[in-house]
Amino acid sequence: MPGGEVEVKIAVASGKGGTGKTTVAVNLALSIGEAQLLDCDVEAPNVHLLLKPGDIDSKPIYVKVPRILEDRCDYCGRCAEACNFNAIFVARGQIILFEELCHGCGLCAKICPRRAIVEEEKIVGFVKWGWAGGIELIWGELGVGEPSPEPVIEAVKGRMDEGRTVIIDVAPGASCPVVSAVYGSDFCILVTEPTPFGLHDLRQMVGVLRRLGIPMGVVVNKAGLGDRGVYKYCEMEGIPILLEIPFDRRIAELYSRGIPFIQEMPEWRGRFLKLMDDIGRLMG
Repeated sequence: MPGGEVEVKIAVASGKGGTGKTTVAVNLALSIGEAQLLDCDVEAPNVHLLLKPGDIDSKPIYVKVPRILEDRCDYCGRCAEACNFNAIFVARGQIILFEELCHGCGLCAKICPRRAIVEEEKIVGFVKWGWAGGIELIWGELGVGEPSPEPVIEAVKGRMDEGRTVIIDVAPGASCPVVSAVYGSDFCILVTEPTPFGLHDLRQMVGVLRRLGIPMGVVVNKAGLGDRGVYKYCEMEGIPILLEIPFDRRIAELYSRGIPFIQEMPEWRGRFLKLMDDIGRLMG
């Protein structure tokens, strides 16, 4: 896969926040030059701040939410019994909907014998897209106060072009939104830092990816900081270390100014392209 010439979906994840996941995703996309970059960290998207795309378009994301027509309701409780998410409470002539727990499955409306529950559309966020050179950037923005990012993540992934190299920037952690973002990827780059905190959260993500059956490799950011725990763990688990990015003041300064470091340090382009070649060999 020299220089990303073969179409592949690569997720860039990290159990721990602040490891440099977005830095790797952005600089990798810039090294390839022709790619789709999906920012699935919809609660705090920031890739567009680094790449500054032009001609931005957007589309609202809707979900179905139930509305209870109390003049029809006889408080039988069947909706509450059927809800797997405990989003409805019924007791003694009272019914309460906990909207933040609702997953919009529509089961309550389907089973209500008096048709006292109807579904309405609600905007939960936006998907946006634009171009920065040869990179098509797609990102999501979850609405303020919305509890579930998955519908926005799915909308972002829904604009994926299967015929292109796709890089998916994933939210930190190992929660459901992370699983939604990495699911279906051909390979996952795990970005970590050589510290005990970095190692702890790396272990969590390795477990997630193994359950999903997604091959992986590690990028060690801020190399030279901390200890050798991450390296020993990767050796013990047979996880390849694809790249080391040093704990470098210049890289940090460029990031603080919103500049991907490959733009000022072009020697790194070859290293990221070699990373792509190594991923191709690991995928066979």
